[in-house]
Amino acid sequence: MVSKINIRHTNKIIEIKEDKTTLFLYKTFIGRIILKIITLRLISKIIGLFLSTRLSKFIISIIIKKNNIDMSEYVETKYKSFNDFFTRNIKQEKRNIELNKNILISPCDANLSVYRINKDNKFYIKGSSYSINELLKDNISKDYLNGYICIFRLCVDNYHHYCYIDNGYKSANNYIQGILHTVRPIALKKYNIYHQNSREWSILHTENFGDVIQIEIGALLVGKIVNHHSNYQFKKGEEKGYFEYGGSTICLLFKKNTIRIEDDILNNTKNDIETTVKYGERIGKKIS
Repeated sequence: MVSKINIRHTNKIIEIKEDKTTLFLYKTFIGRIILKIITLRLISKIIGLFLSTRLSKFIISIIIKKNNIDMSEYVETKYKSFNDFFTRNIKQEKRNIELNKNILISPCDANLSVYRINKDNKFYIKGSSYSINELLKDNISKDYLNGYICIFRLCVDNYHHYCYIDNGYKSANNYIQGILHTVRPIALKKYNIYHQNSREWSILHTENFGDVIQIEIGALLVGKIVNHHSNYQFKKGEEKGYFEYGGSTICLLFKKNTIRIEDDILNNTKNDIETTVKYGERIGKKIS
């Protein structure tokens, strides 16, 4: 299976093939048996504990090499464990926050797709139907009909911290327990992973974009979503939280007639192409 990604700053489209391990887990009978075991929360927790020990440090160099991670972007330090490396801090000058109040920014480094929320309160990804009510386990989603859902898919090589998109006040965090599938494209064809995976959501009462719902979704072997605040007054670009090991996803839900997404991102999504974005980068603007 091949997915397409538009590298935004060069406008180059690359094709990413699924790795052999992921194909084995999702495409073979034996692999799917193993998958049922490793997506259990207990197994994920055990692996997460190991990745927080000094014994996991050997994995760091393997991941850096395999994913061509540019370590010059990150604060230099000695890592105590693989998770310590995974949650590493980036140099402040490497991520510029667009502070214009009318500009919508990306909360994280990710591959972005944007979809309309239709009259049935659903959106569609690669042929799979997703209900916003099931995603949130709440009926609040009716307020977002004909709005947008922005899906930020983080990969292993991304910076895994995320920020607030505007000034405002956030509500309490709502946690939904689930299992932990990969968020790679191959899983989207077989499972409604955004409904099944462990996730946490809250309402951001923003100054410029209305009430925005933000959802953090865990993924395969990601045992922890770390949000710093509950019922909190925040500022644009301030760190909201981070993910521990693995690929992960952030979803933002906007009401109708609040934002205008950049054309390149919408056009790429229509053509089943994700767009690379960076933490703090412009992805749209406020509708006046």
